[in-house]
Amino acid sequence: MEKDTYKTILEPSEEVLFKDRNSKFFGYAFPINTENQVKVYIEALKKRHHTARHWCYAYQIGTDSISYRANDDGEPNNSAGMPIYGQIQSFEVTNILIVVVRYFGGTKLGVGGLINAYKMSAQMALQVSRIVEKTINKVIIISCTYDHLNKVMRIIKEKNLTIIEQDMQLDCKIQLEVRLKDAEAVLLQFQKSQHISARYV
Repeated sequence: MEKDTYKTILEPSEEVLFKDRNSKFFGYAFPINTENQVKVYIEALKKRHHTARHWCYAYQIGTDSISYRANDDGEPNNSAGMPIYGQIQSFEVTNILIVVVRYFGGTKLGVGGLINAYKMSAQMALQVSRIVEKTINKVIIISCTYDHLNKVMRIIKEKNLTIIEQDMQLDCKIQLEVRLKDAEAVLLQFQKSQHISARYV
């Protein structure tokens, strides 16, 4: 059975702070849907923490096909981005960006110390976040003439489907959002009628 739910966070987390030998690590988690949002959040944090030394991050987007990136931002290779990404995986969340901002405290922490600090900061940011489960949905477009609209609306009501867009001009076009596991059955139910056209977007 195909998985049709995923976990993500509802809104940006509160700021968390992890300290090690005078170095300060501020952790943040943000919900995102596109890579463009990553840049926006990091730019905002660079303005806010303009005297910091590093702005390391990791993000993951997607449910079926996953895209992710881990960035060490000048820290030793794999000592920052990957430990942050590891926490995204361990909390099993997606559509998320975690940024850890570091102020250097004068004492080098070594690679092990850095891995631990970035991992802990990411973990703390996730612990204060509201993690929610969402369903993976497909969008179906229904087209019909006005005299078959009642039938379409009856199915929508019976199945408790969510209408995301309606366009009632010469004929009726309705976009529905349907949970992945129900999508095939819903599509077939509409397609049974020769007067109704139904397809995935």
